[in-house]
Amino acid sequence: MLVVGVSVGNAMAGTTADVLLSRQKPVLTSSNESSSFTGDKAVDGNTSTRWASAEGSDPQWIRVDLGQPASVSRVKLSWEAAYGKAYRIEVSDDGTNFTTIKSVTGGNGATDDLTGLSGHGRFVRLVGTQRGTSYGYSLFELEAYGTLDSSGDTQAPSVPTGLTATAVTATTANLSWTASTDNVGVSGYEVLRDGVVVTTVSGTQYNDSGLTGDTSYQYSVRARDLAGNLSAASAPITVKTAVGGTGSFVLAAAGDIADQCTASSSDCIHPKTANLVDLIKPANVITMGDNQYDDAHLSDFQNYYDKSWGRFKSITKPIPGNHETYDDPSYNGYDKYFGSAIAKPLGKRYYSWEKGNWHFIALDSNDFVKESKALAEPAQLTWLKSDLAANTKGCIAAYYHHPRFSSGDHGDNAGAAQLWDVLVGAKVDLVLNGHDHHYERFLPQNKSGVADPNGPVEIIGGTGGKELYPPKTAHPTTAKLLETFGVLKLSMTDTTFQSQLINLDQQVLDSSPTYTCH
Repeated sequence: MLVVGVSVGNAMAGTTADVLLSRQKPVLTSSNESSSFTGDKAVDGNTSTRWASAEGSDPQWIRVDLGQPASVSRVKLSWEAAYGKAYRIEVSDDGTNFTTIKSVTGGNGATDDLTGLSGHGRFVRLVGTQRGTSYGYSLFELEAYGTLDSSGDTQAPSVPTGLTATAVTATTANLSWTASTDNVGVSGYEVLRDGVVVTTVSGTQYNDSGLTGDTSYQYSVRARDLAGNLSAASAPITVKTAVGGTGSFVLAAAGDIADQCTASSSDCIHPKTANLVDLIKPANVITMGDNQYDDAHLSDFQNYYDKSWGRFKSITKPIPGNHETYDDPSYNGYDKYFGSAIAKPLGKRYYSWEKGNWHFIALDSNDFVKESKALAEPAQLTWLKSDLAANTKGCIAAYYHHPRFSSGDHGDNAGAAQLWDVLVGAKVDLVLNGHDHHYERFLPQNKSGVADPNGPVEIIGGTGGKELYPPKTAHPTTAKLLETFGVLKLSMTDTTFQSQLINLDQQVLDSSPTYTCH
């Protein structure tokens, strides 16, 4: 159906049977003018906030996930000054293959109330093909109305069964259960801790964090279907956390993160690993270099990293990788994006910080492997020795990009031996690296890579989003070797640490023992 050269803003209102389906639902967009004008602003019900696309480019689109299939009969668009002169409304069952249910040309902005539509699907998408101004597309609100397929459903899902807890530490408990069944479909599960809902998840697993050591918690789970019907709670279980110190906290960590893509592409990984960070709810985020690909220009950071991991910028403690040196001049995009207070708090790209009883050392290994255009800076090694000598905390962790030992594509880095040897000599507890795009956890090992309980635990977490490298033959000290995307969850106490690798399905693929600090 086609509307040509008319003011669609004066269209008749929809029927009273229409139900608003799009309010506060998940949104994807082709682009955002900035982090202040993201797609969620177009479905928040607030006419003072808005989504704005990148300026000067056609086409642009915004897609709303209604959460379940629905018959769509009306779409109301409240435009800002930057409106769509020509656009189409589309629906889709899978979010990929779309059918047009309305085409508009000659739009004049203000409010377009499109009624009498006949479409069916879970996703509604507005595709702007011709801008009405020289700017972009800007919507105060996109409202989709219709009837959900589950309307009239009153049957609740079956009660979840088989609730268990594994990998319990002083601060975390990994919960899993058997899926419920429903006549229409289960939409998610509510997890209750001591009778209070702490989260809603789509799968059958949840990692509860931020717990107190040596404390008992009661957990249960209940299922919700697409119509909002809620099952009874599962049989409760009691979980007692391990003994831990008063300074317990959780961190999230990964390296090799942002490829040049956004969440609009289903193959783009770094927005998905950012969602895992949201799930972990860390006190701080650690990045192990190669935060942005390929040459890490400032515009790349702004267009890609900022759209995913950028939302944790205020709590991020980054270090650069070799790709940050490929900008001209080296590190330019990295320095400008993170700012001197984060990237160069000492005027250098290495620094230390503390939390609880932990001392963290962030290093720039580019100075040692000499892979990049960066010049070696022996002063960093002198600083490292001085920093370690001045430390008063009981536990120490260090992180830098190039691993000393690796079963991955790049293999062992002899150039990183200078850092590793100093850290081993200082009885550092944990070392985090990236560079090789796989996951590998080592047993504690000495300067020569031989198992030694007095050495650090090295973990390679180059799993943040850039394509993976197939690992090679494992080292004798390799405890776990995986080719997978994911985020490290680090649970720290005053005297211990424990790590978990969480993959894109929110599953714990590896859990380390709980190590006591040296």
